[in-house]
Amino acid sequence: MFTEKANKIFQEVIKTYHVVDDPYQPFTNPYNKDSQLLEHLLYRKSWIDTVQWHYEDIIRDPNIDPVAALDLKRKIDASNQDRTDMVEYIDSYFLEKYKDVEVKDNATINTESPAWGVDRLSILALKVYHMQEEATRENASDAHRAACQKKLDVLLEQRVDLSTAIQQLLDDIAHGRKYMKVYKQMKMYNDDELNPILRSQK
Repeated sequence: MFTEKANKIFQEVIKTYHVVDDPYQPFTNPYNKDSQLLEHLLYRKSWIDTVQWHYEDIIRDPNIDPVAALDLKRKIDASNQDRTDMVEYIDSYFLEKYKDVEVKDNATINTESPAWGVDRLSILALKVYHMQEEATRENASDAHRAACQKKLDVLLEQRVDLSTAIQQLLDDIAHGRKYMKVYKQMKMYNDDELNPILRSQK
């Protein structure tokens, strides 16, 4: 199943990242873009999310140097754009895969595309990993570990539910019961023609 593959890749990425545990470490994608396109896209997507997760930790340091914080904010902005781009690449993969499906007359559209569900699943994998760390952290109090274990139980249940929902959506698309209609995000704040502040600098 697709979601089993996605969850496995997300866990692989997070485990690989934490060997070095540095958002500035070099990135290598073990999946070939030509022969393993979907796996390649999922791995890249999860890596972007994992690095950004740790950027977000760092920038919340109350003692961070303001210049370093501004530089990191720029990195987070760029990461958000990469994240959106990857979602659109994954949706393009599904659009191509299901382009010849005969859509039923009573087919309906979903509130979100498959890849935005995948985006949520990727972030959820990070929540699970880090909540697991907190639930088993030896230098934390018993109360802290117990509270985090309860949160982890909810996250694990949520992963099952979300995985099931994404798989059902893909099955519905494959059988023409639902159809895909993907809207580009059209983010305006990175565009020097659409952001009035950037436009004024030209």
